[in-house]
Amino acid sequence: MGSEMSLLDLVLNAGLVVQVVLLILVLASVLSWAAIFDRSRVLSRARAAADDFEARFWSGGDLSALYRELGQDEHAPSGLASIFRNGFQEYARLRKLDVGDTMSVILGAERSMRVALSREMDRLDSNLPFLATVGSTSPYVGLFGTVWGIMHAFHALGNVQQATLALVAPGISEALVATAVGLFAAIPAVVAYNRYSSQVERLNNRYEEFMEEFSTLLQRQGRRPDAAAA
Repeated sequence: MGSEMSLLDLVLNAGLVVQVVLLILVLASVLSWAAIFDRSRVLSRARAAADDFEARFWSGGDLSALYRELGQDEHAPSGLASIFRNGFQEYARLRKLDVGDTMSVILGAERSMRVALSREMDRLDSNLPFLATVGSTSPYVGLFGTVWGIMHAFHALGNVQQATLALVAPGISEALVATAVGLFAAIPAVVAYNRYSSQVERLNNRYEEFMEEFSTLLQRQGRRPDAAAA
């Protein structure tokens, strides 16, 4: 309890600049933790949704029926479901328009899936740049507060006849709190950024592999005249 009060006293007795730095770092830490929990929830749902859709897709059912089922869902499809729906919708539209050979239709469907993939990656990447920013800048912001506090502590020694460690130690201790808080904000952000970036990359690879497999299926279906009936 005493150490907690001592730490609180150091913060309360710090200079205005150091206190502002501490406030910025605490705010950054709170926001980064909010982003960490948000990304954990979003990525967990994305993996679960991908598992569920792949089970439905590879169950051997008709693709047109799966497309209609997705259109009847209350919520807009996301992840693999969104990529499939956009690709199959464009494939069916081009088949009905009879725009050209099968390869032209497949290329059109692939472009539509690429657009859906880009939207999905933007959604999954959200907040990751903020975590990277907090992780990379917080130590330097804390260091700035520390340097400023130490400069202020040594400047105060100019008004005394005899400088002692007892006079400068409180000021230095107050300043070092900024470095500690900077590291406290940075370390979780860096760990979370590395972890979630890896998960996003794996999901991106999974989505692209599905697109290639789906394109192959569309090429096979393109040889059947009733393939686009939706």
